[in-house]
Amino acid sequence: MALTAGIVGLPNVGKSTLFNAITKAGVEAANYPFATIDPNVGVVEVPDKRLKDITEIIEPKKEVPTTFEFTDIAGIVKGASKGEGLGNKFLANIRQVDAICHVVRCFEDGNITHVDGRVDPIADIETINLELIFADLETIDKRLAKTEKIARSTKDSEAVAEVAVLHKLKEHLEAGKLANSLEFTKEEEAIVRSLFLLTRKDMLYVANIGEDEISHPESNKFYQDVKALAEEQGAEVVPVCASLEEEIALLDDEEKREFLEGFGMEESGLDQLIQKAYTLLGLGTYFTAGEQEVRAWTFTKGMKAPEAAGVIHSDFERGFIRAETVSYEHLMEYGSMAAAKEAGHYRSEGKDYVVQDGDIMLFRFNV
Repeated sequence: MALTAGIVGLPNVGKSTLFNAITKAGVEAANYPFATIDPNVGVVEVPDKRLKDITEIIEPKKEVPTTFEFTDIAGIVKGASKGEGLGNKFLANIRQVDAICHVVRCFEDGNITHVDGRVDPIADIETINLELIFADLETIDKRLAKTEKIARSTKDSEAVAEVAVLHKLKEHLEAGKLANSLEFTKEEEAIVRSLFLLTRKDMLYVANIGEDEISHPESNKFYQDVKALAEEQGAEVVPVCASLEEEIALLDDEEKREFLEGFGMEESGLDQLIQKAYTLLGLGTYFTAGEQEVRAWTFTKGMKAPEAAGVIHSDFERGFIRAETVSYEHLMEYGSMAAAKEAGHYRSEGKDYVVQDGDIMLFRFNV
């Protein structure tokens, strides 16, 4: 499951600090633009209370969480689409990710310079979105130059249809709107997917707030502004204090719980971010449970049982026979696999079964 979310933002908004906290890695986080020059990929555990609940019932020798990838991408500046700063590298790296976590600065600190000399998260968002729009317009113009010639000379129906879609996109982008806010028919969608547009990627805003406000982010005007913009775009925003999360990342579970309680928080901002990014990409979790281990597995929602089995090993998919399945809710309700089975909630599912988030599965296969 190689889906990944890219962390983007202007220089000095807290991207690398956030990445350090997520992965407990040592990415340089210096107080100047382009401290992070090459993309850094980190793997993080997906927090899921269900894994521990299942482990308490099954009592295996070990438990194994599922994971998710974040990519820290070099800071972008105005003119990136024209190659300014590290623009070309930024755009190349962002094409490789499946969703965008856009970090915006929502705190005042005279010791940390802002690339534009002031804190204005909405302007920051517009800067990056415009650069993505400009890059997509360049992609569309190049495609139009080629496709329009074919459409004029051959009257080919597919080329004519593609030209119409390209003009539809071009008009939308030139109005300053992201491509992910434009609706398409099933036929148009196939054309749009082939363009690999940056502004078609799902977006999650990350509001980096000061330590003194993180327990009550609603009091932060900048956060409120970002939240309002996100609602307009049908996106979500997660409040975090990157510097605080970096401290939390070094603590064990008990220390982390006490630390969060001291700030009046039930869960860390990073746990929320990981879960929301995971959900944004349409991912779910199923579990396998036995004496040796209880393990969480990532699957794409909508997968049928053989495909989900293939997440474990290709042989499981190739030789799939059936999936013995019980839901997390039924296991919790009855307290054991045997009791859930006795109550008729341990099911045998075939090749057409669509796997549900929280399913606990045992795959039967033969190769």
